[in-house]
Amino acid sequence: MTDDILTPRLRLSRPVEGDLDALFTISADPRVWTHYPSLRHQRTEDTLAGMARWEASWARAGLGSWVVRLRSTGEVIGNGGCTLLGDAVWNLGYRLSADHHGNGYATELAFAAVEQARAVDPDRPVIAYLVEHNHASAKVAEKVGLELVHRAPDAGNPDPSVWRLVYADRPLDPAQLTAVSL
Repeated sequence: MTDDILTPRLRLSRPVEGDLDALFTISADPRVWTHYPSLRHQRTEDTLAGMARWEASWARAGLGSWVVRLRSTGEVIGNGGCTLLGDAVWNLGYRLSADHHGNGYATELAFAAVEQARAVDPDRPVIAYLVEHNHASAKVAEKVGLELVHRAPDAGNPDPSVWRLVYADRPLDPAQLTAVSL
């Protein structure tokens, strides 16, 4: 799948090299990383690495993260979609500009992403992998029909008090759970 996806307010496009500056600006903004500040992008190479992971998902599975643009203006407001995680699951994720939080864009994007993941490979579970204190992302996961299936300490998080939640559209088998517990 390479065509843009249009939702009522968003244009979702496969990332290209020309998207780097806009995506880096969003990913470098500390307001975007309030739930996991140590992941804020410090260098454009951080954003390039993310784009490479998305492209690998596109190449391997036919779906990956999109660049998210407002249909009304063409402004890049983030990235998101379903990317392949551990060859086992679709990982629903997004990163939107802090200036555009609270407008329902994440939910609009998430519905489109889940629909596309199910169209591309309906046998692969859709999950949302988030930290427990990110209540807004949990609400988005629930709105698109995902249920909490796993809760554990967030391995590798510099804050040892943080817990990781996994929401899924179905029960996960042991191999799938291992893939999302990385």
